[in-house]
Amino acid sequence: MEDARFVRFTDGEDPIYYATYTAFDGSQVAPQLLETSDFRTFTVSQLSGPSARNKGMALFPRRIAGRYAALSRWDRENNAIGYSDDGHRWSEAITVQAPNRPWELIQLGNCGSPIETPVGWLVFTHGVGPMREYAIGVVLLDLDEPERLIAALSEPLLVADESEREGYVPNVMYSCGPMIHGGTIVLPYGCSDSSVRTATVDLSLLLDRLTPG
Repeated sequence: MEDARFVRFTDGEDPIYYATYTAFDGSQVAPQLLETSDFRTFTVSQLSGPSARNKGMALFPRRIAGRYAALSRWDRENNAIGYSDDGHRWSEAITVQAPNRPWELIQLGNCGSPIETPVGWLVFTHGVGPMREYAIGVVLLDLDEPERLIAALSEPLLVADESEREGYVPNVMYSCGPMIHGGTIVLPYGCSDSSVRTATVDLSLLLDRLTPG
């Protein structure tokens, strides 16, 4: 199992927690779904459909217009969104962000589930640039139509310093998901597959730095 990403749904009387993760059978990878209400017992199910491919599916923490939504990297290059009526069968992926800056020129991916803010869905991304160097960026998606990118940071939020570049997979900086505590974003991230660190950023300051996409 790789990159389990839990989100809390409150559609009924009791909350239910879902997580997408990358399963590997020794030859292929595929996204699967975990479901639990108590973190003692879990239901595992296979995801299917065009946007449920490769690594990097991350659920939005609520339904949008009655449907489940998820970030997808089905083509291993762009950030996209898929929708599902039942949470298992996923639609064609809609590309929302393609590489267009030097630090993300090779490929893009997400860093976990979006955070809902009054002005949009805040999505942390990872970009891969020349020499396979990773950096973490941020985009803002429309609350009602998240396939519409409305703002982005013009430069990376986080890049590796010299102490974070050496490891099993050099130059990689990656997060499985940010958290919000009060007005602060807490971002755990991995460094070159060798250690884990944590960064924090003020939410209001971050939103102010986003520029129209």
